Amino acid sequence: MPASASASTPNKTPRDFTGGAYRGILEPSIKERPVPQCPSCAEAVDRHHRFCPWCATPLRRKLVEFFAPHPGIPGDAVALRVSRYLGNEPADRHTRLSIWDDERAVSAISLGDAEARRLARFLSEGAATRALDDTAVLARPGDADGR
Repeated sequence: MPASASASTPNKTPRDFTGGAYRGILEPSIKERPVPQCPSCAEAVDRHHRFCPWCATPLRRKLVEFFAPHPGIPGDAVALRVSRYLGNEPADRHTRLSIWDDERAVSAISLGDAEARRLARFLSEGAATRALDDTAVLARPGDADGR
């Protein structure tokens, strides 16, 4: 480290995630999966960023809702969090269901759009038109007879 540089001096230049910055290292992955661009400044950004490192524009849009557990059924969970990600790319659009204890998610699953629509139909139609009894068989994805 040069004598003029200090470990506490922040780097004010955003990282460059283009192929030119990492020639020979990132080129295969860029060819397989193009680096997305910020919708505001058009700079290349890594898919894992929530905000553009160049202009701070939010890169992910999502809706979040918390649901309380049934008050009459004991359990450790304090909430069900449903996050709906509204990305521009089909791979970025999904619904994430997570079970929360006091401070963190203890379990989570992401559903694609088709499964999220199926869950919505199940919840709305099931409550409105069907009375499930103890012998009801619920179909799983890919099962013709639900078994």
